[in-house]
Amino acid sequence: MIAPSPVVGRAAGIAALALVFNALVWGTSWWPFRWLQGAGLHPLWATALIYTLASTVIVAVRPRALGQVLRTPALWVLVAAAGTTNASFNWGVVIGDVVRVVLLFYLMPFWTVLLARVVLGERFTAAATLRTVLALAGAAIVLWPEGGVGDGTAAGFAGQLPVPRSLPDWLGLAGGFSFALNNVMLRREAARPEEGRALAMFLGGAIVAGAVAAVLAASGQVRWPAPAETRWLVPVGLLTALFLAGNLALQYGAARLAANRTSVVMLTEVVFASASAIAFGGGTLTSRVALGGGLIVASALLAALAPADRH
Repeated sequence: MIAPSPVVGRAAGIAALALVFNALVWGTSWWPFRWLQGAGLHPLWATALIYTLASTVIVAVRPRALGQVLRTPALWVLVAAAGTTNASFNWGVVIGDVVRVVLLFYLMPFWTVLLARVVLGERFTAAATLRTVLALAGAAIVLWPEGGVGDGTAAGFAGQLPVPRSLPDWLGLAGGFSFALNNVMLRREAARPEEGRALAMFLGGAIVAGAVAAVLAASGQVRWPAPAETRWLVPVGLLTALFLAGNLALQYGAARLAANRTSVVMLTEVVFASASAIAFGGGTLTSRVALGGGLIVASALLAALAPADRH
């Protein structure tokens, strides 16, 4: 067997580091979004502004991308999926326990099995079933309410079921589902130009987050951005640059590593998010959450290491 050349090994290492950088950006993004909320900018408005700026940059650099999105109905599904992912995740990690939201977000293997069957026609396999069982068991443990087993009544029993009980829980689940749909659509539309797919994802963040923020602001549930409070302008610009750099790093790394290696490296986002949240007061890690989270991560790891399913 001929050993790989140092150039190949170095290139693979750089690609892996690029993916780790992307995971670091996303895993620690909860902190600047919380700072922005403290500065008077709701995470939905922050998301809308950041992704509007990023979309503007992409259109300026690759003007053909806009036409590709406008002419391709399938890319608008990607707009909706990516937009829901970003709006849900960014909002959830600001108002909820970061560790819990991130773990519920990473139920993607469960959603991917279902969506791949519907969208791509992929068959269920024993391995996919195992991943689904692990993910659901982990979610049940994470969502299981604290306390006893109820008062013996039907209402008491219902109150003990492992279901989402707060907005952050729902946002974590919605973000994971939409991210799974995002990934399935990327696979389905893989033959389309890269800049069109990238612009669709950034436009989604701008449109969905902006629309939800506007609806909530009109009903008095969210503050409109105050022009006088401009201390968040520089951080928004820096976050825009970071997310663009993270996206470029993701595309660079994913284009040079096998899909399973990419998925494994991307799981470091869970580590970055959990470690930073615990260190800086954004979340807690109880033994129950650790057990449930371990099953969810194991499910994601099995999905990352699995060979491509045959149709």
